[in-house]
Amino acid sequence: MQLLLNPVRDAEQTLDTASADKPLDYVRFRHRQLAEGARYADDSGDQELCIVILSGRANITAGDQHFENIGERMSVFEQIPPYAVYMPNDTAFTIEALTAVEIGICGAPGHGGHQVRLIKPDAIKQSTRGEGANVRHVHDILPETEPADSLLVVEVYTPAGNWSSYPPHKHDEDNLPTESFLEESYYHRLDPATGFGFQRIYTDDRSIDESMAFGDGSCVLVPRGYHPVGAPYGHDLYYLNVMAGPKREWKFTTDPDFAWLVK
Repeated sequence: MQLLLNPVRDAEQTLDTASADKPLDYVRFRHRQLAEGARYADDSGDQELCIVILSGRANITAGDQHFENIGERMSVFEQIPPYAVYMPNDTAFTIEALTAVEIGICGAPGHGGHQVRLIKPDAIKQSTRGEGANVRHVHDILPETEPADSLLVVEVYTPAGNWSSYPPHKHDEDNLPTESFLEESYYHRLDPATGFGFQRIYTDDRSIDESMAFGDGSCVLVPRGYHPVGAPYGHDLYYLNVMAGPKREWKFTTDPDFAWLVK
């Protein structure tokens, strides 16, 4: 099973999780980079989308809504919340790059239950989780407390030398209120970009047990199982998570072998 997608260098669309040999059923993630003045048009099809401006500034039109000159940070590592645009399925959209722009297109099954809206940085909750070498900083772009049909979107900053998505946890059983089934993708960035990070995906029965080194711009797919991430010393790690499943609720189970780390 292909769990690691590497970017296509010097391409407008650097990756698309639909190109995996076995794509996820609920989650789709695409990364696009547009030169200043470039224009990209598409349709959300049967998915609701959350378009995250990773860096740069753009005009975005979605349906009959037009959002001008949105975007503030020029790098994800500025560590300020992004601008994003939510749209339901069957919505035409256009992105016009006012500067060089990087876009994360996060998708999941849509049912037309919500309207197009702009998500501004000041509406995004910021928090810090963990302690010691397990500290990471979180921006909840589209949490379950905000309206959507299926999508959950969050970005995380993990300082160099720290662990993230740790202690190892999983959300692959439809067993609410204890645990929910949510697929997940991790779009990774590293600073400096010449570095690498590590991610392991494993299940209790070890039917999946893969450890991989990812580079800047790679995407890791998590169909099920535990999925801890490590950032080696000297390289800060950013990742954008997309989660979706049959129920839009995030409930997870910690690996019992690591439960002693949970206070």
